[in-house]
Amino acid sequence: MSIRGEKSGWRSVTSGIPQGSVLGPLLFIMFINDIDNVVQNSLLKFADDTKIFGVIQNKVQHQQLQDDLSNLVDWSKKWQMQFNTSKCKVLHIGKTNHRYQYVMDNQVLESVKEERDLGVVISDDLKVSANCQDVYSKANRILGMINRSITYRSKDILVPLYKSLVRPLVEYCTPAWSPYYQKDKDLIERLQHRLTRMIPRLKLLPYTDRLRELNLWSLEERRNRADLIEVYRICHGLSGIQRDDLFELVVDSRTRGHSLKLKKFRCRLDLRKYFFSERVVDRWNLLDDETVKAVSLNSFKNRLNKLRQRKMGFFMDT
Repeated sequence: MSIRGEKSGWRSVTSGIPQGSVLGPLLFIMFINDIDNVVQNSLLKFADDTKIFGVIQNKVQHQQLQDDLSNLVDWSKKWQMQFNTSKCKVLHIGKTNHRYQYVMDNQVLESVKEERDLGVVISDDLKVSANCQDVYSKANRILGMINRSITYRSKDILVPLYKSLVRPLVEYCTPAWSPYYQKDKDLIERLQHRLTRMIPRLKLLPYTDRLRELNLWSLEERRNRADLIEVYRICHGLSGIQRDDLFELVVDSRTRGHSLKLKKFRCRLDLRKYFFSERVVDRWNLLDDETVKAVSLNSFKNRLNKLRQRKMGFFMDT
């Protein structure tokens, strides 16, 4: 790289961006960094995706958000990086939402009931059924491709393919969308049912026996395991999320259990009851002190594996 005749030294690049430069994303972030200064409401940025949101309970707040959108349009024209308004959508959340209209660059923005955000389908009722159906459709297509393409169906071939091509789709970002309706759980679990039945010698065995033969956890167990792993990362500063943003520690020294026990709150709605920061509390609090204070993430995962061997139902919801 050369700037005003001065050249940087050579450095080994161990990772890059497909079809892009190494410095490109960093320079892009620096270029758009002042976009936050032109809005009053909350703004989230990821690469070239921008989300603006706020609580809109009256016409004054509606006008503030509309002013923010107008300011964003002015900013984009000033820096010659205009928004594609045809791809901009409005998602109204809440039963009492007034569902005001919003305009960008003289174009009324389309109001939608669901929208994909960083790979997860977000619905206006904040339920996860739409995302479960989307995950199932994508993963089932990959399973169909494997079923059509592989003739010799041994576990040594199918299981590695499943773990590398299918399960990452099913487990992507599960702490954010883990299903709580039984119909959604069954839909997702159906994928692993199909995979285990593709192995001829296991086809007639019960599902639990097929899992045992293949040394697989149920997908429900793996989602609950992923929840605990995320809590460990948050509590030990291994995540960008601050612990106090989601959890409150129990400070009563007389309370039984480990020293990182989380406070459980009462929830009026199922939507809140099954939210990540609420549903994970009981299972996290049942862990022992050595597990929650494991010296590393890998050590924590190993302890969870040993816990499952001792308590087979620990990671199940029922």
